[in-house]
Amino acid sequence: MAENGQERAPYGVDTTRPNVSRVYDFMLGGKDNYEADRQMAQRALEIAPDAPEAARANREFLKRVVRHLAAEAGIRQFLDIGSGLPTQGNVHEIAQSAAPGTRVVYVDNDPIVLVHGRALLVVDEHSTVVGADLRDPDGIIDDPEVRRLIDFDRPVGLLMFAILHHLTDDEHPAAITARMVDRLARGSYLAVSHFHNPGLAYPEVSKQAFAAEKIFNETLGTGRWRTREEIMTYFDGLDLLEPGLVPLPEWRPGSGDQAEPGITYHTFVGAVARKP
Repeated sequence: MAENGQERAPYGVDTTRPNVSRVYDFMLGGKDNYEADRQMAQRALEIAPDAPEAARANREFLKRVVRHLAAEAGIRQFLDIGSGLPTQGNVHEIAQSAAPGTRVVYVDNDPIVLVHGRALLVVDEHSTVVGADLRDPDGIIDDPEVRRLIDFDRPVGLLMFAILHHLTDDEHPAAITARMVDRLARGSYLAVSHFHNPGLAYPEVSKQAFAAEKIFNETLGTGRWRTREEIMTYFDGLDLLEPGLVPLPEWRPGSGDQAEPGITYHTFVGAVARKP
């Protein structure tokens, strides 16, 4: 919505710089984005015209993972890190449809995500949104609002969808993930989706990944498309579920999936693993 030619935004939200959650929202066809976000998205679309399909594939992967963990693995509490803006089929909706009463804590450091998330969850006693930063894993786990809903003596579904690739190597994403997993009970699960550079296996796709990474670094100051070997380090010490680390549409595909394969197919991968 615009006022005096300017798009209105919640207090404290900077609309002059692109934002990861809002760019993702734009790719999914949402309305909670601003001109700077759309400009960055258009740059990405010049390199990967099917980028919205990648965003859709990530959302469908999330739904399949949460449904599996809630309905088949018996997980009754989820911690969703870097949850992003609410959209259709949120984690609490999927989990609670499979197992009523399942508890979900969304964690994000984006003010606009917190505003929209809290408005969505105002009537849900089993879910909440917490403002925190992935780079402080102990701060997340020890947050009183997180602990109000999550019992860390019982298994947790730790969701890290499309977030770790926004950390630089200097921020040590593998060490952060290991710390989070270390604080979880045995029988917990880790689910990750991550931008991927396939290297020599798909040289043209690898070239595209480098170009997309350059845009992220120039506009957001974050991001790295990592190799398979690098992404696998997030699962050290865990039991990987079949089919392992694969392009998102290949992880236990469902009949209702709509994301179509394109040039981003091998640049977005995911996996789920259990803490033994």
